[in-house]
Amino acid sequence: MDLSEAIGDQRALDERRNFTWRTVFFGFMRSRRHNHRREIDADVHFIDWHHPWLFFLAVGTMLMSCLDAFMTLQLLERGMYEANPVMAALLGHGTTAFAVSKMFMTGASLLLLVYVAKARFLNRFRTGLFLTGIFSLYACLVCYEFVHLLRDM
Repeated sequence: MDLSEAIGDQRALDERRNFTWRTVFFGFMRSRRHNHRREIDADVHFIDWHHPWLFFLAVGTMLMSCLDAFMTLQLLERGMYEANPVMAALLGHGTTAFAVSKMFMTGASLLLLVYVAKARFLNRFRTGLFLTGIFSLYACLVCYEFVHLLRDM
């Protein structure tokens, strides 16, 4: 048996790159790719590390989406109607379908926006700015619903 066969046999025995939760934790805590490495990679927008502000915006938007769903159902019980035609159609299938669909659509959209946060939309705006805009719109919507809930008490 020569050296190359011995090395090949060692590699075939055990896979060194096992996926564990330890891998996820250390990959999150010690992510290495904060920026591009070379000038030719300047157009690459996908990195391992995202600014904590994006985390705050994404989690805050998701929490406000949950609060919006809850307050929407409360307002519907008090006689208001759903202005969004997509959500109104989902409400026709029941409150569970409404809530699950709302959380899925919001969560998937947020994941996509965080993933492409460094990209530019129309070569002008960073896509991460859309997260700030969506967060602000949800904050206004939640305040609007909260005022209507207080008024109806």
